[in-house]
Amino acid sequence: MIFSILLAVLVFSLLVVSHEFGHFLLAKKNGIGVIEFSVGMGPRILSGVRGDTRYSLKAIPFGGSCQMVGEDDEDDSENSFNSKSPFARFAVVIGGPLFNFLLALILSVVVLSLAGVNEPRVYYVSEGYGAERAGLKEGDLIRSIDGHKMTLGRDIELYFLSHPMDGSPITIEYERDGEIRETILDPSYEAYLTGFSYYASEDEAIITALNEELAMAKAGAKMGDVITAIDGTPIASGAELQAYFEEYPLADTPVNFTLERNGKAFEISVTPTYYTASTLGMEAVAYRNKEAGAASVLRNSISEVRYWMSYTLTSLKMLVTGKVGVENLSGPVGIVNMVGEVVEQSKSDGTLYVFLNILNFSILLSVNLGVLNLLPLPALDGGRLVFILIELIRGKPVSREKEGMVHTIGLLLLMALMVFVMFNDVLRIFR
Repeated sequence: MIFSILLAVLVFSLLVVSHEFGHFLLAKKNGIGVIEFSVGMGPRILSGVRGDTRYSLKAIPFGGSCQMVGEDDEDDSENSFNSKSPFARFAVVIGGPLFNFLLALILSVVVLSLAGVNEPRVYYVSEGYGAERAGLKEGDLIRSIDGHKMTLGRDIELYFLSHPMDGSPITIEYERDGEIRETILDPSYEAYLTGFSYYASEDEAIITALNEELAMAKAGAKMGDVITAIDGTPIASGAELQAYFEEYPLADTPVNFTLERNGKAFEISVTPTYYTASTLGMEAVAYRNKEAGAASVLRNSISEVRYWMSYTLTSLKMLVTGKVGVENLSGPVGIVNMVGEVVEQSKSDGTLYVFLNILNFSILLSVNLGVLNLLPLPALDGGRLVFILIELIRGKPVSREKEGMVHTIGLLLLMALMVFVMFNDVLRIFR
């Protein structure tokens, strides 16, 4: 837990310092004085002055700040924030989010250089599903879905997150052997299910998973039971079980299973459940091409940042429309918990995979921080940009007193939301 906390603090501090460094660099570039640039919060541990700026390392290793001359007061001196043109102030304000996107791009280059690029290439087609019926095969490169370009494998997942399948035909453009082709995929899937899983191997037909809501579990089967016969036909292995179902597909008639548990045989009668769904019947999301060159890595790194921007905006849209609730939001406590889960799930694969997954998580958070700060809400960078745009349109600035009041109210509401999110994070841990 301590390691997860330290790692989360390190990640979050990197993101915030990067954001503040964007403000700092653009402020210096536009002749705005920076009173102090600090890494961390609280009392200073190390500090020094260079030029007109104090550079500090503070005791609490969480975040950072860039304090500019006249940013939040009436100072109109030559090097103050307020004395500069709207365009200069616009550049300084937008610099923070832009540096979050730049950091995400750099981290993406590292990840893709080590792990390979995430092409939308088909690596598995399920038998009997829409993809197979549409003629798609392993190795096909998906170019577009219903006219929407697919650059990354995860673009497919994101597209259907915002465009849920409803059974309507889907137009897929794909590349095979250098030739661009098009097909119509029918995502509708119908089947009769008993609700259990097994391995189609030469070993015994062991039940490896059960859906507690379906017939097999309700009839008394348990994980670990061995299927030895179906309707009197002996079953010696998982491969034979698969062959049996291929020859005798399930229907709405009862099926008699002979099971063995702890050396004792018994029979159950199961009536399959009719099931309908919409699914592509293929896998392309997780495919990675590890032989990509430098140009491909850079191009796909840009696509990675674009993907996470789209993902964040789609999530916000779902939040506003009520498709997801505010209880799904996470703050610092939730981030610590997620970092712990990333480490726990990756450590069995080795240190490199822990490193890559933490970097991936950092890319997501960095883009999130950049996008959220650009929202046109008071107290955020986006809120400040709105006032600058109003000034450009009106030809004169909004009263600083009124702008300050709006930002103060926004800050109070933002703090209230943070308290609510943190409370939910803590509750989630003990559920």
